[in-house]
Parts: sequence; structure tokens; C-alpha cells
Amino acid sequence: MIKIYKIIPLFTLFQIAFSHGVSQSTVKAMSNASLWDYIYFGAEHMVTGYDHILFLIGVLFFLTNYLDIFKFITAFTIAHCITLVFATFYGITANAFLIDAVIAFSVIYKGFENLDGFQKWFSKPAPNLIIMVFIFGLIHGFGLSTKLQEIAAINHINLSLSQILSFNVGVELGQVIVLLIVYPLLSMLRGSSFAKVSKVSNWGLVVAGVYLFIFQLNGYFTVGSHHHPEINDVKEMHEHHDNKKSHKHSHGAEEHTH
Repeated sequence: MIKIYKIIPLFTLFQIAFSHGVSQSTVKAMSNASLWDYIYFGAEHMVTGYDHILFLIGVLFFLTNYLDIFKFITAFTIAHCITLVFATFYGITANAFLIDAVIAFSVIYKGFENLDGFQKWFSKPAPNLIIMVFIFGLIHGFGLSTKLQEIAAINHINLSLSQILSFNVGVELGQVIVLLIVYPLLSMLRGSSFAKVSKVSNWGLVVAGVYLFIFQLNGYFTVGSHHHPEINDVKEMHEHHDNKKSHKHSHGAEEHTH
């Protein structure tokens, strides 16, 4: 019988192998999207957002009481709603690679904390978990906001509050889907060998977080752009289309003068 804890590293690599966030087809579709479409876009971003999923796995890993689960997930949800809605509405943004690097650090942090790293390495208890989940939730929400603003800028969209809120609703629906999948899987891990499972799984979180952290910093220093590569590809396509239209109009104007 295959041990479930041996599948987790493969699941992690599987998640990392796929593109994060919103697909290019979605980016292009947002130019003529309805509010229902924005809900779908938000859900898609959360369900395919491996860094968000890995952090949630870390938060849920030792939680068995439904009240505790509700408490921590509520703290994370409120926090990322705050930054997602307000940062997007007021146009507050930052370098996407750096934000995603901090989000990757949140994965490292949670794996390290689950391994009792603070007690073992620093001989002190870990910081209050509910506070840390809230703080990291603010950062995750800022990452969601930055991605949404990038895509809106590419499509020359001035996002309305209703569009932002619809995207946020989609994010929450996506999070519910992730929780409905992740929590039963974590429950299956609990048994006589849970100590070994816990060690392997949380070291997997740390390694995945380090990989993502390095990946994002490498993107920041090599690409040196505010946008991720897949966003740049779509942006170049739009610019090429705009240049063709501009050339066509100028050519038509010349013919008219003649």
C-alpha cells in the first residue's frame, strides 16, 4: 500500500510545475468580462495558487478542532480580503516577484514552526499563531491584488469596486474548494506513524518554500520587471495589436491628405 506521506512531496512538485494564478486565456478574457467571470477568475487564481495552498496546508496541519479551523481560516480570510480589496481599489501595488517571495517565506515559516523550530533552534516559543496567520494573510491578499492590477493594466481596465469584490468572492470560493480537498487528505495522515508523516511533510513545506523564494528572487534580479513573464507575453501581444492599429490609422490619414 502506498504511504500517503510519500505522495505529498510529489504533490508539491506537481503544484510547482504548473503556472501560478491566472492563465493567459483568462488574462485576455478579462477585457470583456462580466462579474460572474471575475468570480471565476478569483477562484481560478486561488485553486491554482500553489503558494496559497501550501501555506493553508501548513496552517491546517495540526488542527483537528473545527472551532480552531474556523478561527484560523477566518483570520487568514479577513486579512487577505482587506489588502485585496483596499490595495486594488486605491491602486497600491509593488513588485510582483518580491511580494511572491514574501509569500514563499510564509510557507517556509509555517513549515519551520510546525517542526517546532523556534523551540529547537532558538529555545523560545513560536510567535502567536493567530497573529502570524493574520499578518501573512495581509501579504497573501496584497499578492492577489498585485496580480489583479497587473492584468487590469494590460487590458486597460479601470477596475470598479463591483469587479474587485467579485474577484474577491471567487477567491473565497476557491479557498473553500481547496479546504474541502486538503483537510480530508490531512485527516487521512493522522495515525500511529503521524510523527514521521509530520516531519517529512513539513520539511517538504520548508523545501518547497525555499525553492519558491529563490525562484521569485531570481525572477526579480534577472527579469527586473514589475510583471511576471506570462504577463509580459500578453502585454507584448496587446502592444503589438495597438501598434498595428496605430499604423493603420496613420496610413489611412496619409491617404486622406493625398
